[in-house]
Amino acid sequence: MAETDTAGPPTTDSTPSWFTPKRNDGFIVNYPERFQYQPSSKSWTAIKLLAVFCVINLLNYLDRGAIASNGVNGSQGSCTASGTCTSGTGIQGEFSLTNFEDGVLSSSFMVGLLVACPIFATLAERVNPFRLIGVGLSVWTFAVIGCAASFNFWSITICRMLVGVGEASFVSLAAPFIDDNAPAAQKTAWLGIFYMCIPSGYAVGYIFGGLVGGNYSWRIAFIGEAILMLPFAVLGFVIKPLQLKGFSSSGSYGKLRSVDLVASDVQETEASYGNGGAFSIAEDSSAKSSSSLATNARNQLSKFVKEIKELLVNKVYVINVLGYIAYTFVLGAYSYWGPKAGYSIYHMDNADLIFGGITVVSGVFGSLGGGYVLDFMSNTISNGFKLLSATTFIGAILCFSAFCFKNVYVYLALFAIGELFVFAIQGPVNYINLEAVKPSLRPLSMAMSTVAIHIFGDVPSSPLVGVLQLDFRL
Repeated sequence: MAETDTAGPPTTDSTPSWFTPKRNDGFIVNYPERFQYQPSSKSWTAIKLLAVFCVINLLNYLDRGAIASNGVNGSQGSCTASGTCTSGTGIQGEFSLTNFEDGVLSSSFMVGLLVACPIFATLAERVNPFRLIGVGLSVWTFAVIGCAASFNFWSITICRMLVGVGEASFVSLAAPFIDDNAPAAQKTAWLGIFYMCIPSGYAVGYIFGGLVGGNYSWRIAFIGEAILMLPFAVLGFVIKPLQLKGFSSSGSYGKLRSVDLVASDVQETEASYGNGGAFSIAEDSSAKSSSSLATNARNQLSKFVKEIKELLVNKVYVINVLGYIAYTFVLGAYSYWGPKAGYSIYHMDNADLIFGGITVVSGVFGSLGGGYVLDFMSNTISNGFKLLSATTFIGAILCFSAFCFKNVYVYLALFAIGELFVFAIQGPVNYINLEAVKPSLRPLSMAMSTVAIHIFGDVPSSPLVGVLQLDFRL
């Protein structure tokens, strides 16, 4: 029998003070489930959990950096006017991809990510979330192996979509686990450490892809990624699962077991009455099972719609996500057009390398700094919004001012400091996403935030800025 958690807030004698949640002054978000103490698994400590999640996050973004690298992505074949032709390299060269196909390939994982994020978030109410992460990482591992074994554009594109599906479980569920296990006075700092792995993962992936793909083969790079992720996929199944706050550990699997119970009834009836009379009874039970599945599906859909509505009427959450969309829109445009602007305006031959280095350093220190500053201020929702407003405003002013100077060194210095402030929002913005909703809605809040910032943020921003530049000569 599963042990149920105690319903009241932990006493100071039984629980260390650093696990006691703080009240969100200014924006009162009072959910009793936040104060239900859930004992940690003996197999885990909070630091180990954070370390594991950081490595997984690093590997996720290492993959994104690797497929964008010259060693893996490669280049198209070309022919000179004299008729001398050179074969292409990497994925582009082997599959003779057009620029359009190459663009589709680089963003195809987003399809799987956006479709699967809400699905994994909803399943977390019925299946242990830690096991769902194991399922997602297994899909990711096999999909990356599929990339290594791909034979044409469509095969690798489908595998990249499945990579997004695998990543979706982790994106939706990792942050709530960190929120549960981090010391209350350091929650934002821990989230900052976790999200710091995004820029550093990209950078490591770019280097990894360049070295392995350039010296061996782009297929070997994907195989290496799969080998690195495999232990974490297995870990999701073999370790004693942790339970997210807001979900009942005793009732998590009740709905899933209803179909098994019906099937069990059929088998017992067959054993009791023999084969002669079992057919009609089994048919009856099968009809009941189908009806039960249909009813369950309708109930789950109704519950999902209700939870989405609950998020949409949560003003704190909606305002935070709208700001996050605007931030991601600008960041997406900067990340694509920044190096091109540096090359065109300041004639930097190594613009990619310079901007990549600036982004990594600013991303790491900015993400860490934003989290630690909010914890120092006292990690409340109201303080989070103040910090978000200040850092994005200062960052925007500095990045805009950078383009007003002709001196390349002044430009780079201002742009680097501006990016430092811009990246400082990573911890606070996700902290608000988690704290603004009741605990059981945290996976869905993270999933829908991820969907929104990509659909309305970085995905359309680069093409739209390109259209503006073309039409208005910006």
